Amino acid sequence: MATGELAQADSGRGAHAAPEPDHDEHPGQLGVPEDLPRGSVVTVSGRVSGVSESDVHTEPETPFSPVQLSRLDEALTLVSRHTQLRFSVYLGDLGEDSHAGAQALHDKLGAVGTDSVLIAVDPQRRNVDIVTGPEARVRLADRSAKLAVMSMVASFKEGDLVGGLLSGLRMLSDQAGEPQHSH
Repeated sequence: MATGELAQADSGRGAHAAPEPDHDEHPGQLGVPEDLPRGSVVTVSGRVSGVSESDVHTEPETPFSPVQLSRLDEALTLVSRHTQLRFSVYLGDLGEDSHAGAQALHDKLGAVGTDSVLIAVDPQRRNVDIVTGPEARVRLADRSAKLAVMSMVASFKEGDLVGGLLSGLRMLSDQAGEPQHSH
């Protein structure tokens, strides 16, 4: 777990790329199964990518352009493949205690949370939290997470939200490395 300070405030809407779906979908086929929330889609790789609104009383708007969302989704897919850990990004309100909010989001992952890494950014409160499951924590020390948070915050202070997230994902992927397979 690492906590940092975010320099840029945003509209407060939540955006996330979630771990692999729990439903049956035909491999290689894009689709929106009925049990997915509005704004979500299953990509060719099987990853669920989506945007959700945290305030339904305002005009729907996402914090990312389609190109930025595509870059973020591609990075999440690549780092997840490289490390064989499940990376997710959440952007939105985490509540008064941002770490508790990030932990609650990570807990919603259920059994897949053991090998998951969640990067949670609360622009309104200017907080960044990284929550790792027990298996992911073995490969990602707190020090590595703190360095990734510092790198992301530096980019966020320059107004580069996507660049900060991409940089943080790269750093975490480099630190976790490829899994060690037993023979």
